Amino acid sequence: MKLTHSFLTSALVLSLAAAATVQAEPSKQAKLPVALTGNSSAAQAASEPSLDEVKQRINKALQAAKPDISVADVQKAPIPGLYKVSLGQGPAIYSSADGSYFVVGDLYRISGAEVVNVTDEERNGLRAKAIAGLKKDDLIIFSPEGKPKASIYVFTDVDCGYCQVMHQQVPKMNEMGIEVRYLAYPRAGLNSPSFNKIASAWCAADKKSALTKLKNKEEIPMNVCANNPVAAQFRLGQQFGVSGTPSLILENGQLVGGYVEPERLAQMLNIKI
Repeated sequence: MKLTHSFLTSALVLSLAAAATVQAEPSKQAKLPVALTGNSSAAQAASEPSLDEVKQRINKALQAAKPDISVADVQKAPIPGLYKVSLGQGPAIYSSADGSYFVVGDLYRISGAEVVNVTDEERNGLRAKAIAGLKKDDLIIFSPEGKPKASIYVFTDVDCGYCQVMHQQVPKMNEMGIEVRYLAYPRAGLNSPSFNKIASAWCAADKKSALTKLKNKEEIPMNVCANNPVAAQFRLGQQFGVSGTPSLILENGQLVGGYVEPERLAQMLNIKI
């Protein structure tokens, strides 16, 4: 199985920490915020490097320590002097302008009496955008009669006990107006019997019936067709931070891990029952 999001984060920290001999050039040291230096806002703005320059500096520093890491994107973080750095398929980190210091973890904001996870808000947006672009033909969809009140995306495995329990509740969810859109996530990995089973459901003429039989611990003909979407969906789940099944993605991009009772799910979706 490929590395999960949490394992990727740990691996990144360990690999960079092990190579922490990188020293930034003195002329490229990150500047302190205006409040600490006493410089005027105008002076700081004039001397502040562009995002392209910051990206180059951070990329150079990280690759000196770990050549297989590349910076995909750099944006200003809400904290002055700090930049959000996207590392391709890996987790985002927060770095100084020269890349000599970095932080791995979530960024939080105090909003009155509320503590807001800024990083998770950003993840939600990225997940929502990604699921909106999925092809319906690549999903196995159980729809209610009439127009759905809400849709959920479920990363599922046919050998997962709670996935089997959840599937038994799909008719009830449909009665509540909830449309269930399944994506494949064989927990044992891409070269496993579980992969072959779930891929055979996605390759069946009647996908819904084949998936239901597997969830009921019945056998179906093994038929792993070419160009099936299971591997791509598995990798998408890893990018989303899925670490177990079932994992639900709401339409706003929120990730909900584990089985949720239909009544509780309806509440989360603001559906009156």
